[in-house]
Amino acid sequence: MKTRLGRHTWRHPGTRALILLLLLATALLAAAPAALAASESPDAEPLTFRVGWLLEPDNLNPFIGLLGQDYQIWHLNYDFLVGFDAKDLSPRPEIAESWEASEDGKTWTFTIRQGVKWQDGKPLTARDVAFTFNYIVENNLQTLAVYTGGIVGATAIDDATVEITTEQPKANMLAMVVPIIPEHIWSKVSGEKATTSYQNEPPIIGSGPFQVVEWNKGKYIRLVANKDYWGGAPKIDELLFENYKSADTMAADLKQGAIDAAVELPQAQYPSLTAIDGVTGLKGTHWRFHELGFNCYDSPDSLGNPVLLDEKFRQALNWAIDRQKIVDVAFFGQADVGSTLIVPYSPYHWEPPADRAYKYDPETAKTQLDLAGYEDVDGDGFRETKEGKPLNLRLFVTNDSPENQTAAKLIAGWFKDVGVKVTLRVVDAGVLLDAQYNYKGDTYAPDYDMFIWFWTYDIDPEMMLNVPTPGQIEGWNDTLWTNDEYTQLFKQQEQTIDAAERIPLVQRMQEIVWESSPYLVFAYPYQLEAYRSDKWQGVVPSPSGFEGYDGSAFYNYMNVDTYRLVEPAVATAEAESGASSTVLIVVIVVVVVVVVALVVWMTRRRRGRSVEV
Repeated sequence: MKTRLGRHTWRHPGTRALILLLLLATALLAAAPAALAASESPDAEPLTFRVGWLLEPDNLNPFIGLLGQDYQIWHLNYDFLVGFDAKDLSPRPEIAESWEASEDGKTWTFTIRQGVKWQDGKPLTARDVAFTFNYIVENNLQTLAVYTGGIVGATAIDDATVEITTEQPKANMLAMVVPIIPEHIWSKVSGEKATTSYQNEPPIIGSGPFQVVEWNKGKYIRLVANKDYWGGAPKIDELLFENYKSADTMAADLKQGAIDAAVELPQAQYPSLTAIDGVTGLKGTHWRFHELGFNCYDSPDSLGNPVLLDEKFRQALNWAIDRQKIVDVAFFGQADVGSTLIVPYSPYHWEPPADRAYKYDPETAKTQLDLAGYEDVDGDGFRETKEGKPLNLRLFVTNDSPENQTAAKLIAGWFKDVGVKVTLRVVDAGVLLDAQYNYKGDTYAPDYDMFIWFWTYDIDPEMMLNVPTPGQIEGWNDTLWTNDEYTQLFKQQEQTIDAAERIPLVQRMQEIVWESSPYLVFAYPYQLEAYRSDKWQGVVPSPSGFEGYDGSAFYNYMNVDTYRLVEPAVATAEAESGASSTVLIVVIVVVVVVVVALVVWMTRRRRGRSVEV
């Protein structure tokens, strides 16, 4: 009969070699997970998405900051009660999962998302939501009161339910750009400090998809991903907004791949950038207009030139501006010609009829100025006031917009052509804000004549419509113009929930502003952005539902989806994971080879080493 060799087989050198090989393969297989995990260790370089911009926030405190980029940072760090759908900017659940309004439209009940935590680990509840709105209303915090107007107060029914009551139906209840703040932090900050001295220094505690952890002013602002975000962790580890003083330098860095995206691209840079292989441009709708604004503050404390209080003087200057040339020269054609406060792709827009529109006509401007009593009495080529005093207007333009600087030079030249002397100053945005919010002691004393800047606002018109109202003097009202009919219509439209009834009210308001001319709106610019599509994917343009216009992905505080969903492009991701994949493949191959060798050897041993007894 046959029998197999027993324990003495280990003494055979071939057997020992195969067993050692098997042990080695087993060790390699066991070590593979550790090798792969090493590439994902905390010490690994974070996955960072770098965005270049020419502007930076002026303040991280949501009750002080005024600029569009402030709101973008806030919405990345904080959630809103109701967010915006990226496709068309319609309301979508954010901190509130659902909502309903009472029959009279004065009581809104919101169901608050459960399980949400602040970035310090404390739970977010309906009490934080109620605190946020009461904090704004009770302290009359003007920067956000443009959204909360008409709210009487908010009550947390329980941890999951908040009830907001209003004086009248509130048209913009689902479009309020109000960051929900943690009560356990802000309850320790007085309303006065919230609008003056409180810095809200990083790390900022919010509930949003990112957290601001560092701000090196003038250089960058750094955010880290909130891995516990209720909407799903962002696919990047860090988000870095890098500040540039030069558009040329920013464009060069994007070309070289030193940054991954650039926002607020100057129109002059856009064509050359988007022609580069691997760079994708986005030309989106922009809820923005660029304007020439006047100091219309009717007060003896104003330090502005009093001629600007004269509506006829302002109207006459409308005829001296060639809006189409500004679009062609300053914006390189990447804008629509401006007219009124609301952008042309909004259903609320009102466009002046052709027979009433201000056209470029210097002779008409001269005639209107003469009729208004502003003549060149001494024959020096420049007009005097009605009292015969020299007329010289200061024009401020901020250094953060090459387009506005070009427009300012054109406008100053055109005003000179019709006899109005202008002193042009290019200043930092902070200098203009200081002039607009100047005080003599405790007395408000705005110290400017004219300025060129822009307004960025929301898809709902209420925020922009609220700006030229009496309640926003010393707040958002940068021209300090008010009008009784306009103010009455504002109150009426904010209570009109039905859009069909609201639209004609809003359009009449635009007509009033256009006629009185506190703003001379000259352009609706396109939002120009670009990113390295050869390295990144997941970018979400917003909005995308407007015929003839694309969307903005990187500079739209109503759209946080891009930063949550952006990730390395497939090719890049594969390349970065190549080393780990190679390790795994080698291990598998070694194991397979060893197993096959062992099977073959064992088969041969069975056949060749049997013995007869």
